Amino acid sequence: MTAIASRAIHIAQHGGPEQLQLVNVTVGDPGPGEVRIRHHAVGLNFIDVYQRSGLYPQQLPVQLGMEAAGVVDAVGEGVSHLQVGDRVAYASNPPGAYCEVRVMPAKCVCKLPDGISFETGAAMMLKGLTAQYLLLRTLPQGGLNPGDYVLFHAAAGGVGLIACQWAKALGLNLIATAGSDAKCQLALANGAQHAINYAADDFAARVKEITGGKGVKVVYDSVGKDTWDQSLDCLAPFGLMASFGNASGPVPPFAPGILGAKGSIYVTRQTLFTHIATRESTQAMADALFAVVGSGQVKIHIAQRYRLEDVQQAHRDLEARQTTGSTILTL
Repeated sequence: MTAIASRAIHIAQHGGPEQLQLVNVTVGDPGPGEVRIRHHAVGLNFIDVYQRSGLYPQQLPVQLGMEAAGVVDAVGEGVSHLQVGDRVAYASNPPGAYCEVRVMPAKCVCKLPDGISFETGAAMMLKGLTAQYLLLRTLPQGGLNPGDYVLFHAAAGGVGLIACQWAKALGLNLIATAGSDAKCQLALANGAQHAINYAADDFAARVKEITGGKGVKVVYDSVGKDTWDQSLDCLAPFGLMASFGNASGPVPPFAPGILGAKGSIYVTRQTLFTHIATRESTQAMADALFAVVGSGQVKIHIAQRYRLEDVQQAHRDLEARQTTGSTILTL
């Protein structure tokens, strides 16, 4: 056995950013179906906040973090798609990316093309694969076609800025919402056709105005409680409300009967981890992401960098909506 020392971030109990503790751990060899990765950069995501706070309860103690990029330094039995020395990136369960070295299941680990840096890889996997499954797999009745209107909340965040660019590449009219005029400008600069400051404007009224009263085919919503009711009012008949997060808090229970009254609309709650349940689907989605990033159609904006030991501040800034684009932890 080759044991390797690594710094890592653990929580022993759920709570605020102060629960994030820097610890020293020993990492062993990979078992069957696993690889050991030496990280070069680690991604930060809102799901990390949910897991830390207990909104998504974890078995404690737990090492947080869902995405990173680095180099494979050991391969377990039965792993055929990776070898020692490969540059790789991943978004994957179980948590554990907040560290220098880890052992993890190989199935969600993908080779990182040479033209994409470790920092970009770490910043884009979870957010980019999320944008991929939303725009290409989470579709309304009849699908999405060039010229169709979609509404994307929190469009200046990591997922949002990727989605703005990807939607433009697909020919969609993406209406962005964000919490400040500066964030709205950022969304517009990245391909959104329209942007609404939901801190200042009634976004449902503006959506109706922009679409000539018709509404949008899909609302993509990671905000949750604060945007839910008005989002349903933005949909065209048979439109799709696609919830994929709850940054403002969980959506309260609602009566399904309202969906009929609002135009026979559909509601779905999606999570990336269903989409990347197999190696084949993970690789197919990653290939689509690598293609749009490699071609320059989608640029990954890393707007914040924190050292691993400064992760508490990173979480504070993320929760206070002080960040834009992607955030990474450096090692």
